[in-house]
Amino acid sequence: MAHHHEHHHEISSLNGIYTLSLVLNLAFVFIEAGVGIWKDSVGLLSDAGHNLSDVFSLLLAMFAFKLSASHSRPRFTYGLRKSSVLISLLNAVILLVAVGAIIVESIHRFMNPVPVDGGAVAWTAGAGIVVNGLTALLLMHHQEHDINTRGAFLHMLADTLVSVGVLASGLVIRFTGWNVIDPIISLVIAVVILWSTWELLHESVLMSIDGVPESIDTEKVENCLSTATGVLGFHHLHIWPISTTETALTVHILVNDMNSAPLIIREIEHELGHLGIGHVTIQAETEECPARHCC
Repeated sequence: MAHHHEHHHEISSLNGIYTLSLVLNLAFVFIEAGVGIWKDSVGLLSDAGHNLSDVFSLLLAMFAFKLSASHSRPRFTYGLRKSSVLISLLNAVILLVAVGAIIVESIHRFMNPVPVDGGAVAWTAGAGIVVNGLTALLLMHHQEHDINTRGAFLHMLADTLVSVGVLASGLVIRFTGWNVIDPIISLVIAVVILWSTWELLHESVLMSIDGVPESIDTEKVENCLSTATGVLGFHHLHIWPISTTETALTVHILVNDMNSAPLIIREIEHELGHLGIGHVTIQAETEECPARHCC
């Protein structure tokens, strides 16, 4: 019951964070687009479009979080929870596309330098640091437990880095007129985003093909099973993600006495819960009574 209350609190807390993050980032998009139109800056308008894609990523992450709590139905016995893994994969791909766009634009600016209003860029970037940094801070605590929240956190962290880079380049351009600093900083930021996104992409692909989630230590699980009181051995161990936040396990255990099996199973379930596995199915059997011959 305590676990259910904690999970409900987590859902309510994340919903509030996602809602606040969406409002902040959408407001910033409108402000940046307005300044871009006022200053006739294509760069600011382009960045407003980029930030709008981040709003879309936040919406995706929020949608995935809600899907991860969906109930079972006749055709989908785990509900639509696994679709949250596919959304995390989509978010990783969107981040990679954003990196590609930054690299292409940086190369273009190297070849065709354009004059930049350093003051307007610096002020807008400063606002971006506040909005994106605050959003990243709000998501930081929860990103360890959900890959989609981690994807949204990486989006916001990447944008904060971009804003810091843009602020620095805006100040340098204003005081030195050295426009080439803009694409240089953009390329450095692209490398940083690529490095942080690669792990997200790797884990998303792993989970989409039912690999053991990175948060689960298989060695600890096997040790938990082999050292459990009354367990002589185990086989047919399978661990896979139901969603980005839930993990399932099935296993056959060998016991001396079938009468003690219910108590042994309860103790194992309790220990596995501490290891992050909440959906456990255990089949007990003895040497005299293998599972396929027992009711």
